[in-house]
Amino acid sequence: MNILSIFTSKRFALLLTLLAITATILGGRYVPAAHAQDSMNGQWLIDPSGKADMVQLTLQKRDGWEHQFSSSFPVPMSDLRGLSSAQMGASGATVRFEIRRDAGSFMCEGWFNNGRGAGQFTFAANQSYLSELRGLGYKSVDDRILSLAVHDVSLKFIQDLQSLGYEHLSLDQLVAMRIHGVSTDFIKELNNLGYNHIFPDNLVAMRIHGVRTEWISELKTLGYDHISVDQLVAMRIHGVSTEFIKEWKDLGYEIPSTDELVAMRIHGVKAEFVKELKDLGYDHVSADQLVSMRIHGVSADYIRRLQSRGMKDISVDQLISLRIHGISN
Repeated sequence: MNILSIFTSKRFALLLTLLAITATILGGRYVPAAHAQDSMNGQWLIDPSGKADMVQLTLQKRDGWEHQFSSSFPVPMSDLRGLSSAQMGASGATVRFEIRRDAGSFMCEGWFNNGRGAGQFTFAANQSYLSELRGLGYKSVDDRILSLAVHDVSLKFIQDLQSLGYEHLSLDQLVAMRIHGVSTDFIKELNNLGYNHIFPDNLVAMRIHGVRTEWISELKTLGYDHISVDQLVAMRIHGVSTEFIKEWKDLGYEIPSTDELVAMRIHGVKAEFVKELKDLGYDHVSADQLVSMRIHGVSADYIRRLQSRGMKDISVDQLISLRIHGISN
């Protein structure tokens, strides 16, 4: 069996993606305790984000120990209507402000002390929004209204997705896409690169793991065209950068496969290792063999020790076999 087929990380990449998506949805999901027409009260916290025009907002709601909601995310100051930078920077300032979303509005009261604030909010659902969603075929919207408001799943966002062919997305998918920044612009850029109608969960996975359209374009210039979404995600998870690929090109490996690149990153096959092997007389060692050497501990020092004992004409496969069978020096 080819060693790369064993260690290729597509399944591992999928596992990490699913874990990330699950954590996202569970962390930002309201477990139903009240309907949208009932009063919804909770707590807000605001901390500096490191950017002058942004803050880190946390919204929390709890109905006993079993029913709770908590979400933290950056928001522009312009979203906090009625709150000024001066109020935020004051010591002991009492504040009132509003956060408006298609799904409803958060009326917030509290205080600030030197850039950090806390207080209570009351959320009022937008009944017109609820009616529109029901008209689009979404059921049990009331139980999700707080999450839809927090993550700003607007009617325009839903309609824009529908215009791109995404017509039957679940509420969980819509929320996950908003959390991770799956915008219609991102989808259009992917379409222009030949990636059409990617599954919503794959779009989220691409955003979670930093698959940028600029990076895909760079890969194309290096000879990597029409790479699958799974391969792109696996490459990003394991740090296969364009710089890493260029290093291999400089070493004479024109276009290693994406599986080879991922396997080399997983097992720490570096350019320095290849250069050491070349100095020891092992030139143009295949990517598959390089991975096997790293897995079984065939280092440059190990080869030098063998050569010092007169074993100078050993093939790469023989070196690997010696290490497998416990020949340490």
